[in-house]
Amino acid sequence: MDRDLIKQYWQNFLDSLKEKGQSFPDRYEAWHFCNDESSANSLAKLVYFGQKTATASLAWSYETEGSPLPKAGDIGIITMWDGTPVCIIETTECQVIPIEEVPSSFAYDEGEGDRSLEYWRKVHMECYSGDCAKIGKILNSRTPIVCEHFRVVYKETGLFSG
Repeated sequence: MDRDLIKQYWQNFLDSLKEKGQSFPDRYEAWHFCNDESSANSLAKLVYFGQKTATASLAWSYETEGSPLPKAGDIGIITMWDGTPVCIIETTECQVIPIEEVPSSFAYDEGEGDRSLEYWRKVHMECYSGDCAKIGKILNSRTPIVCEHFRVVYKETGLFSG
C-alpha cells in the first residue's frame, strides 16, 4: 500500500473540512475488503456508489489479531486491492450478534449480490468457514459476527465512470 498516496488522500479530506469549518479525528485506518483482488475492488466500488453501507466480519478474527472491535466514530479509508484510496467512511453503528440473528435489513445494507439474506448467508458462511478453520474455530449458528454500519464522509469524483 502506498502510504504517501493514503496520507495525501487524508490531507485532501482534512483540507475539505477546513473549508467548511469542520474537524475530524486524526486517527484512521486504511484497508480493503476481503482477501482477494476481485472482491476487494468490487466492494470498494459498491461503497463509492452508495450501495454498500454495511459490512460484516467474524468477531473471533479481532480476538485472534488482538485488534479492538469497530465502534461508532471510527474512520477508515477504503482502498482498492492495490491500495488506491476510494473513499473515507465513518462507522455509525456496530454490534456483535450470532450469525443466525443477522437480519435481512443488514444483508440488504451490505449491498452484495441480490441483497437478500439467503445470498448473504451463503456467501458469508463460505467465507467464515475458511476463516474459522485458519484460527481453529468451528462455524455454527451462534458464531459471533460484527455487524458494522457506516457512511461515506469523503470521496473524490472521477475515480470510476458511471
